[in-house]
Amino acid sequence: MAYTINSDCVSCGVCVGDCPVDAIAPGDPHYVINADTCIDCGACVPSCPVDAISE
Repeated sequence: MAYTINSDCVSCGVCVGDCPVDAIAPGDPHYVINADTCIDCGACVPSCPVDAISE
């Protein structure tokens, strides 16, 4: 199951650079993770300053 970004996201974009498969993109109203591209590595989780990313 792919990681997701919840509504706590502040759209800072820090997580984008940590994703090795470019699965994270700006969305409306916050960033989103493409479930088809996400490889469940979790690299984005520790970079989120508001803990908005989860499995």
